[in-house]
Amino acid sequence: MLTKNQLDELSKIIEDQYGSAETLANWLDLAVEMLFYVEEDTFSRVELQEVATAIRRVVRVLRGIDRISP
Repeated sequence: MLTKNQLDELSKIIEDQYGSAETLANWLDLAVEMLFYVEEDTFSRVELQEVATAIRRVVRVLRGIDRISP
């Protein structure tokens, strides 16, 4: 679970680097699409799926679809 300081730092990074959570979510969506074009035998299928799942989860939180429980 993230602490308040970590959440504040994450919010600052999002604002300073991306302008909004939606912009970061768009970049993460693109990253997921890029995973489909990774060369064979670079990573295992399971590793790629785990990374894609983690990114999708972050995207859903950034877009307000999921909420992080306190």
